[in-house]
Amino acid sequence: MSEYTPPLDDMKFTLKQVVDVDSLAEFPSFADIGLESLNDLLDEAGRFFNEVISPTNRTGDLEGSSLNSDGSISTPTGFKEAYAQYVDAGWGAISFDPEYGGGGFPWLVGIAVTEMLTAANMALSLNPMLTQGSIHALTAHGDSNQKLTWLPKLITGEWAGTMNLTEPHAGSDVGALTTKAERQDNGTYKITGQKIFITWGEHDLTENIVHLVLARTPNAPPGTKGISLFIVPKYMVNEDGTLGEANDVKCISIEHKLGIHASPTCVLQFGENGGAEGYLVGDENSGMRYMFTMMNQARLAVGLEGLSVADRSYQQALEYALERRQGRREGTAKGDSALIIEHPDVRRMLMTMKSYIEAMRCLIYLNAKSIDVAHNHPEETARERGKELTDLLTPLSKGWCTDLGNEITSLGIQVHGGMGFVEETGAAQHYRDIRIAGIYEGTNGIQAIDLVGRKLGMRDGEVVYELLSEIDSTITILLDNDMKEIGSSLQDANESLRAASTWLLENGGGGSDAGLAGATPYLRMFGTTVGGWLLAKSALRAQELLSEEPENVSFLEAKVETALFFAQQLLPQVTGLLPSVISGADSLFAIGSETLRR
Repeated sequence: MSEYTPPLDDMKFTLKQVVDVDSLAEFPSFADIGLESLNDLLDEAGRFFNEVISPTNRTGDLEGSSLNSDGSISTPTGFKEAYAQYVDAGWGAISFDPEYGGGGFPWLVGIAVTEMLTAANMALSLNPMLTQGSIHALTAHGDSNQKLTWLPKLITGEWAGTMNLTEPHAGSDVGALTTKAERQDNGTYKITGQKIFITWGEHDLTENIVHLVLARTPNAPPGTKGISLFIVPKYMVNEDGTLGEANDVKCISIEHKLGIHASPTCVLQFGENGGAEGYLVGDENSGMRYMFTMMNQARLAVGLEGLSVADRSYQQALEYALERRQGRREGTAKGDSALIIEHPDVRRMLMTMKSYIEAMRCLIYLNAKSIDVAHNHPEETARERGKELTDLLTPLSKGWCTDLGNEITSLGIQVHGGMGFVEETGAAQHYRDIRIAGIYEGTNGIQAIDLVGRKLGMRDGEVVYELLSEIDSTITILLDNDMKEIGSSLQDANESLRAASTWLLENGGGGSDAGLAGATPYLRMFGTTVGGWLLAKSALRAQELLSEEPENVSFLEAKVETALFFAQQLLPQVTGLLPSVISGADSLFAIGSETLRR
């Protein structure tokens, strides 16, 4: 089984040539952080995640995390040591506020580093991912004392953070939660209730765990309007910053899951002995609004999981295809077998994996850059446009990329043939691990509903139409630059996407069953079109660099050919999906619910 090797050349090309990371140096926030040293930073990160984190992936899958009788959890062999090196190296702090110990780099750079961490070991990466979410929420909504108390050690990774949203009866309906928070005379709150599916809710990697908990205060309004957000630490923190006594929170069980075995998914009981002490973040009844502050970054991070695990699966499948011999091809010597990579169907699978992965990377990096623009551009109008683009791209990054993560890791097994179904090759782990990503942070169906119900209607559809017009501009360049086949295919896709967008806007979007019925195929159309557009831009830039007689000719020529493959083989799906979007909901409900059982 192969280890993960970060695709640094492709990452650097995407950062510099496709999404233009260097332009961020013009923002005052990033003027002095040293973006000119980005290549060296990525090289060192690649070495670290290859040598230190990647070897723990298989161990974590085989051993898993285990719950002890006292409610503590033991992580797999090597996890504590690897995580300690991650903290010491400062990788988790790279994109956070320097005022609290962060590195101050753009979120785009942090996403590139996180891609490597996630591909190296998805289960382990979920711990820093949840911590990052806690940092975002407290940075945006915590008071000055809370920031000083909690952010420095969350940013370094010495402490971990979690999100405690759902409960046994609630599922995705967060508004149905019943966990209680009762105010005390000293201004703290006593938290009582049970939370489920808490990723890394208990573990032995850090000395403290800072739980962000959604709960209801007495007489709070029903539904999501009555939810408040609380900081509930595993251990209390003394005034001098040292750790005090244990809080009244306990892990009572962990889930036995399809994949990510090393990531303990916990059931947490708050208040078994009178109530866990918690601290209100911001105002009462504003918890859901605060949680949505961190949602774009969290959903982007989950979309990144689709990219990262798909890439690791592709690397292993490619290595196998370059070694495995089976069958014959024209010219194969008598008595010999051909490498399976020479067979057209295996090539088709590998090229599908490769082109989707590169399109996903472009999309996620562009999404991350839009976050940087939204938060750091010196001009307010540009910040607003950055926020709009962030809002539009986020359901694509999360939904499209995690759907593809499932499909690509399945292809990874298929390339291996029967050996892919055998656990000892390790190919199946990627398939099992990534399956949860389409469920995390709002299922992909919810992402599609969000796209048609909220994002499509921004400025009465103008945000979407402006992006489609930008794609049209690229099509014009393609048709004028000897890339007519790519341009023509992208044009067909964009016209179909425009037709679908108009139909949804005219038929109620997310406010009608017709719109909801078309939401999932619409998200697929949108993601595939944007992916094809970004690969086309990548091909155009590669063509420009080829004219400058570069050293890496084969790499740049592959960029053009990958975009062409995507245009020929994958972009036509977009036009094929149009009828699914605009057919309405009648066929979904034509058969009665009871009849479906027969």
